[in-house]
Amino acid sequence: MSRFITDLTIRIRRQALRQWRLASHTSVSVPRTWKFLKISKISKFNHLRDLVTFPHLLILLWVICLLWGERWVFTTSLQDCKWENWERWPKEATPHHLIFIADPQLIDPHSYPERPWILQWLTMLYTDKYIKRSYISLQKKLHPDTIFFLGDLFDGGREWRSIHDNSIREPLWLSEKRPKKEREYAKMWGKFYGEDYWLREYDRFGQIFYQIKNIGGSSPGPWQRGKKIITSLPGNHDLGFGENIKLSIRNRFEIYFGEGNRVDVIANHTFVSVDTVSMSASGSRHDVSKITRPIDEFLATVQDTKRKAVSRELNFIAGVEERTQYAHKVEDLESTSFSNSSSYDTDSSHAEFPTILLTHVPLYREPGTPCGPKREHWPPSKSGVKDSNLVTPDERNSISISGGYQYQNVLSPEDSVKLISSIGNVKAVFSGDDHDYCEIVHSSDKNNAREITVKSISWAMGVRLPGFHMMSMWNPVDIQGIPISGPQTSTEAPITMQSNLCLLPDQIGIFIRYLFLLIFTLSSLTVHAILKASSDTANLPLRSYYTVHSNVRRDSRQETYNSSHSGTSSTYYNGHSNLASRILPAKATFSSSADKNATSACESTQIFPYNHHTDDRISSESNSCIDLEDLRKLDSQNTYPETEI
Repeated sequence: MSRFITDLTIRIRRQALRQWRLASHTSVSVPRTWKFLKISKISKFNHLRDLVTFPHLLILLWVICLLWGERWVFTTSLQDCKWENWERWPKEATPHHLIFIADPQLIDPHSYPERPWILQWLTMLYTDKYIKRSYISLQKKLHPDTIFFLGDLFDGGREWRSIHDNSIREPLWLSEKRPKKEREYAKMWGKFYGEDYWLREYDRFGQIFYQIKNIGGSSPGPWQRGKKIITSLPGNHDLGFGENIKLSIRNRFEIYFGEGNRVDVIANHTFVSVDTVSMSASGSRHDVSKITRPIDEFLATVQDTKRKAVSRELNFIAGVEERTQYAHKVEDLESTSFSNSSSYDTDSSHAEFPTILLTHVPLYREPGTPCGPKREHWPPSKSGVKDSNLVTPDERNSISISGGYQYQNVLSPEDSVKLISSIGNVKAVFSGDDHDYCEIVHSSDKNNAREITVKSISWAMGVRLPGFHMMSMWNPVDIQGIPISGPQTSTEAPITMQSNLCLLPDQIGIFIRYLFLLIFTLSSLTVHAILKASSDTANLPLRSYYTVHSNVRRDSRQETYNSSHSGTSSTYYNGHSNLASRILPAKATFSSSADKNATSACESTQIFPYNHHTDDRISSESNSCIDLEDLRKLDSQNTYPETEI
């Protein structure tokens, strides 16, 4: 083995030395000082020429294309989304910047069960990379103060069995609702995927969205108390839908992400998150009281909860310390009433902030209600019949009013009205689930609320251009909660919210560009190889001028040089890096190194180099050259001595 390595090292060294000689050779008849300068210039030129080749240009093109598709495009796509490009506030305003992210739906074995494992793994890898790069870019470029997730964090979260669920098989009435293609896979999911797998998926979610290095730091913006990332709103892929929800699955989700029903006061706006996938079980024929009880209790007290949250915020603005005061007496804890605490005012006349409803499932609307020009799947139709409400029904541009196993595109009319009336003062609604953008204004029975269905952030959810929604809020109030941003005599409520859709790169389009570049590369290399082969054939026999170096002493007479060494110890160079046959007409004559006249002739004439060596030693005294005039004479006579190459 050592002998083989030693021999290989010697061969590599010899080949490297030969290549160096080919690149740096010049005529030996030039004086030594000028010879060194000329060798340096030729060597630099040859090295530059070796770098600027067609294959190297293709490599450079691929490097630029990959940098664009894997890095630059995520940054440049957010340039138009910068807050200052679209928000319109007074100069003294310090708005709160919030972003809604919908339906990341991390790909898992539930997503494409029929695909081979390698293709499934690649799909998971590239969707995660896309979401992570998009999320890092929006955090570092836009620096949002708050981020709300609108459900469907996982794709198969509802399928992974909880540690508290001992039954591997689901109830028969639920199994019969599954599509036939899923039934066989469901048995495998129940057997092999459980709590451990869900915890790994939770960690995977955290690696993308929770890491500090991915969120551009944790410092808040001006006049903000801190950055928030709220992920507690569940979707039908996280829990299931309606009567199909398993309590163990929902409890696990709430333990790790928080309660789905909550009230948050942010930037003097009240955000009410509602678990509408559980709420949709209310119309079931089965006993679903355990599923619907939390949502019923929340809606029954949500207005009091809102006022208490607003009171806490106003106390913070006024610098009042929060304390709950009770009478100084000893009483049994079970019989104690906490409703008489004096900390929070629950009077209905108390100031209230604009309310924003967050729901995973969109609210009900009439069939054919158009979603507007920003919807990707189908742009608005040019034709249509207007009804009495001056709304043009457009089935293709609308959200379909339909449902199926574990999903429903919109809430029922009753649940939609119940939500708006129970919460009260709802000015805007943000939803997810549909994966595409939709913007409508509801009817008066839903308080004329404006609803925006947010695009999915994942490119695997059926949209070529994923996205997220940005909202800028500015609502300055006094310590009583009265707005101070507009004239006191104005009859119209001041504008406190502005929003904008931000689109992300087209990942499928990037892959298509990679494919086109691959086809172009293979075609170009094929054509380049064919043309180069044709050029090499046309140049044989080669009629260029060169100098032949030898390690044997020559006579002053013209003679033919016949190499007595093997083919492996000689190198043929004609200035074009082309290989020739073993016997070629050699357009060269040889002169002795003692011939001073020949030397002077070489100095005054352009000489083309040729390096013919027989071993690793080379001597300047063994070099010879020939004048161009003599070569032209030989060329006209068409008589050349033969030399073995």
